Amino acid sequence: MVVAVDVRDDAVRLWSRTAEGIVCERDRDYSPTCYVDGPDDALADLRARLDDDPKVVRTAFDRKYVSLRDDERSRVLAVDLDRPGEVATFAREVRTTREPEEWSPGTFRLYNVDLSPKFRYCLETGTDPTPAGEEGGEHWPRSLSLSLPTQDLADGDLSALQCGGEPLAADGGGRDEAVLSALRERLDAADPDVLVLSSAALVPLLHDRADVLGMDFGLGRLPGYRRLAGENTYESYGRVGHSPARYDVPGRAIVDRSNSFFWGEGGLPGLFDLVERSGKPLQEAAWASIGTVFTAMQIQEAHRRDVLVPWRAWEPESFTTARTLHDADRGGFTFEPEVGLHEDVVEIDFASLYPRIMCEHDLSPETVRCDCHDGDDVPGLGYSVCPDVDDPFVPSVLRPIIEDRAALKDERRRADDPERIERLDSKISALKWILVTCFGYQGYRNSKFGRIEVHESINAHARELLLDAKAELERAGWRVVHGIVDSLWVTPREDDRRESSERASGDSREPRDGRAEADPIEDVCARVTEQTAIPLEHESDFEWVCFVPTSDGRRGSLTTYFGKREDDQRESSERASGSERSERHASREDRYKFRGIEARQRSTPAFVADVQEELVATLDEHRDPEAVADRLARAVARLQAGDVDPSKLVIRTRASRSLDEYDQRTRTVAALERYKDRGVERHPGQDVRYVVVDDDRRDRDRVRLPWEDPDRYDADFYETLLVRAAESVVSPLGWDRSRIRRYLADGRDLRLSAFS
Repeated sequence: MVVAVDVRDDAVRLWSRTAEGIVCERDRDYSPTCYVDGPDDALADLRARLDDDPKVVRTAFDRKYVSLRDDERSRVLAVDLDRPGEVATFAREVRTTREPEEWSPGTFRLYNVDLSPKFRYCLETGTDPTPAGEEGGEHWPRSLSLSLPTQDLADGDLSALQCGGEPLAADGGGRDEAVLSALRERLDAADPDVLVLSSAALVPLLHDRADVLGMDFGLGRLPGYRRLAGENTYESYGRVGHSPARYDVPGRAIVDRSNSFFWGEGGLPGLFDLVERSGKPLQEAAWASIGTVFTAMQIQEAHRRDVLVPWRAWEPESFTTARTLHDADRGGFTFEPEVGLHEDVVEIDFASLYPRIMCEHDLSPETVRCDCHDGDDVPGLGYSVCPDVDDPFVPSVLRPIIEDRAALKDERRRADDPERIERLDSKISALKWILVTCFGYQGYRNSKFGRIEVHESINAHARELLLDAKAELERAGWRVVHGIVDSLWVTPREDDRRESSERASGDSREPRDGRAEADPIEDVCARVTEQTAIPLEHESDFEWVCFVPTSDGRRGSLTTYFGKREDDQRESSERASGSERSERHASREDRYKFRGIEARQRSTPAFVADVQEELVATLDEHRDPEAVADRLARAVARLQAGDVDPSKLVIRTRASRSLDEYDQRTRTVAALERYKDRGVERHPGQDVRYVVVDDDRRDRDRVRLPWEDPDRYDADFYETLLVRAAESVVSPLGWDRSRIRRYLADGRDLRLSAFS
């Protein structure tokens, strides 16, 4: 079982765990390969000129598919390079030097260039980085966690270093020599294959400190470490992000918790599942983005089909009329929510709608707008979809994921072992994000195998499906109160409720609720599923749901709502609650569902989130905005009296630029200045945490950092946050922020409802 892959320019080391222990094998003969396509005479000339290039080990002509649309293989030049680090250099030289010398721009197209080193090695040599043996068994990879608080990391203070959640030094204090010695003993005893670090910056800190102290220490199975990539700031979908520096140690994989989306969503079980599906070794899968892992899955499928991976996406968008462009350039369908409190609501949604549309309708770059026929196969757009492709590329990648995730969910419903449930949840969550991303990636300009017409076709089918489902629901006696992309919220029609009430008033009939007059929702879902071949699932039953208006109050917010689950739904949710959730949090989430309101926003302080959830519970009990305002008044009084722990008032936001690029004296700027004063670097895209202590100031004393142990806070500032949170709860009932303020200012006595 391969537990780590070290790709270096002198050799590749494969670390495997066997019955006898860890074994290291060296592969000194590995030569990475890239491919060049172009006219025969140009390729012959390029090959001749590469004879004297010291980077090139050998060249040969080969036959490969250079596009998913190709029916025949093309003659390409395969170039084996001396070292893995020279692939990118070679590609740039061909593009910027060798091509311009003799040929016009665009003569050559390069393939299999920008594959990450460890993934490339596994792909080209057929090495499987998937853990072997039974999950969690004796031969399963071993892991060890190391963590150090942010301030101590910045100060280079190792005294608070924790290993496996426990301090390495007695009472959390001690000299660096003692901490490093204790860590070395733990590494020797545990012999981990995976190091889960609070920050990858621990790697240089620990090694460099050991060097200064003259100690024999290393996190890896051999001495030393290396930096794989420096830190960088990026922008994605309008959000600024930060990627910290990445490091490598011999013989062990590193998972940086601060730079791993999939660790947060799926933990090690989810990551190992993605390793098996993508072929990316654990360390690369851990820091990779969702799109990068999905691309690796596509590359695996392309490799099986003998299709090369383009260095740059070059296939242009096909010509289309302005009218078609207008019809195509839209997203999924949405029904504007009816603001207010709705009783007896059912939530239904299409399971993995967009991936299933791709599979059901064979939507793939090589099938959409094919040249073989002019069929009107995409509703509203008139695009053809080739019927002659037996196994379209994108569906072949997605089907195993869809089927396996559905099987995992079925197994999870039957499971009763908490540890097993937790592992299943991890895998289900990780796969969910792959399925969420695969749709948008079809329209991403840098997608290796994307095509905008596929993206447009998926949306067109989704819009049609939602409209058809709405029509079927209405025929069955249901009314849609909200719908977005793949989900619908429905309630029995009012006339059905009225008829039910009238019948219930007679002595000869048993009382019946409104839902009895509509077709059972399971039957409606089954009919839609049969018609569309895409499962429409009965997701949740709610006693009531509140749809919140937008901030200007003109319409309903598409993604902001909250509601109370019915008893049987709560019982099901309680059985499904993860083992790491606190009892209070699990109980709250089991009773209510929150989406988009402050309690679900990452920037909201814990105290404000807790109060908002209590306000929802008050609304549930009394259905009266005044009762909610009374409960709010108690929280405000506690806040103004200084009885709230400042640690519950920490605001978490993200820096959008560097400190010297801000024009306004915002709270974030004040926090960044305090970070700088404490020697902690904060780059654009990184989290910034602070407590507001005096919002009237405009200097760095406006806030305090959490580890500065603030002993006070600006009560008026946090009262404003509480009122905003309360507005989200009562705005569906017609109350806005000003009315809440007026009610609080009246000074009337609190009712008993405030203390429930």
